[in-house]
Amino acid sequence: MVVDDSAVIRGLLTRALEGDADIRVVTSVGDGQMAVNSLQRNSIDVIVLDIEMPVMDGLTAIPKLLAVAPQVKIIMASTLTLRGADVSIRCLSAGAADYIPKPTSTREIGGAEDFKRELVSKVKALGAAARRAGSRTRGEIRPLSPAPLPLSLLKREVGPITTRPAPVGLQVKPDVIAIGSSTGGPQALFEVLSHMKSGVTQPILITQHMPATFTTILAEHITRQCGINAQEAKDGEPVVPNRCYIAPGDFHMLVTQRAGVNVISLTKDPPENFCRPAVDPMMRSILKAYGGRKILACILTGMGQDGLKGCTDVVNGGGTLIAQDEASSVVWGMPGAVAQAGICQSILPLKEIGPYIRKFASRAA
Repeated sequence: MVVDDSAVIRGLLTRALEGDADIRVVTSVGDGQMAVNSLQRNSIDVIVLDIEMPVMDGLTAIPKLLAVAPQVKIIMASTLTLRGADVSIRCLSAGAADYIPKPTSTREIGGAEDFKRELVSKVKALGAAARRAGSRTRGEIRPLSPAPLPLSLLKREVGPITTRPAPVGLQVKPDVIAIGSSTGGPQALFEVLSHMKSGVTQPILITQHMPATFTTILAEHITRQCGINAQEAKDGEPVVPNRCYIAPGDFHMLVTQRAGVNVISLTKDPPENFCRPAVDPMMRSILKAYGGRKILACILTGMGQDGLKGCTDVVNGGGTLIAQDEASSVVWGMPGAVAQAGICQSILPLKEIGPYIRKFASRAA
């Protein structure tokens, strides 16, 4: 279902989505109340939901939509403004699965190939996750085309998952905590970081796949909701205890050494895994700056497999890796990739990850 108060934008979004043979737009409506009414009559996997609409806006509609269909996945469509980013983060906290930055004009939407690709890939990945969770319990289910989703988009368990024992490094406190996340990541980060208010003094470095502006607002929400000092990282600032660094949108966040001090380095190096910021370069730089033995890394929910190569290097260097399990992930792509590679010490439900990190971060030498 496409929900937007502009009939022109609804038409453009519908054409972009139905250009893919695996996607059918069942209905499109002009406000949140109409979306709630329509959801009661139709079997829907994914809703693309505008934020600012008459009668009922997107933020108000989210809990009502989830009350009708708890397994449906909601993608917020918002503009790249401070207000749009702030409301989008609030929508994610309210239960939306993901967001997509919406071009500011119909001409941009009609011609923005990157926007269309991102929209289609997110709808397909979240649609598959919604179906596994039982989203389509009413009406006729239209089979997908025979072509499966690529593993790079959505990892699925293909064999037994193995874990590695804790390395010698975690017999003492880790020196740094590194977290990677994407689709569903903001909600997961709020849950995990809420356990870091006490007992965790190590610097926390986070790469969440987000555009510029959104990462600024994400840091502010983490500070307010989790009670920790979270900031969007700045180039050249030292990495110090009791601080959480968020990779800024459109920059890779690295840790480098200058005069024996670990500092943040922001780069515009080419995207990795189609992402900037990306998790892999952050992990590689942390390994080089800190050495492997005292790194505690974590991969949370997200599409694709960003973080697999960097985390493999961290684990081979003696660091420890944990990942979110499939049942609690919005999309088990990134955590599924490291889990299936057999490089995790533990694969945990989301609610157990924060206490697990706090346990190791606060242990005595």
